Amino acid sequence: MRKIGIISDTHSHIDERIAHHLKNCDEIWHAGDIGDISVTDALNKIAPVRGVYGNIDGGVLRTVFPLNQFFEVEGVKVFMTHIAGKPGSYPARVSAEIRKFQPQIFVCGHSHICMVKQNPAFSLLHINPGAAGVQGFHKVRTLLRMELDKGKISNLEVVELGKR
Repeated sequence: MRKIGIISDTHSHIDERIAHHLKNCDEIWHAGDIGDISVTDALNKIAPVRGVYGNIDGGVLRTVFPLNQFFEVEGVKVFMTHIAGKPGSYPARVSAEIRKFQPQIFVCGHSHICMVKQNPAFSLLHINPGAAGVQGFHKVRTLLRMELDKGKISNLEVVELGKR
């Protein structure tokens, strides 16, 4: 079993609340708009980070993190990218990658809107953890935690970090 923390849109912000809620995770997935490498450096002290770069990320972050991540954890295939829309309105690039890789979990960020929704068109769970940073229009900062075990997703929870 692996405990996974999912975070996005930190925009260079990391604080003790984020660290507290991710401290028992085996892995942390960052769905882009990291902002500064110091964010993922801090997260890597908690658990190994898998990430993608977002539209605000430049320079160093684009050399460390790819546009797309495709991986498998505990028998669950995962596709992660930053900008992806929502179920029913994925860009052609994203739909093509989903068809090719056939993930059970699709993780994205960008919208600052926390959403966990089954997408029957692609037989996957669409996950957007919202925004953990303090920049943007969101009112409440969020992240997600879940467990993966032998192909199963369990104990998925939204963690509210407080007001922006």
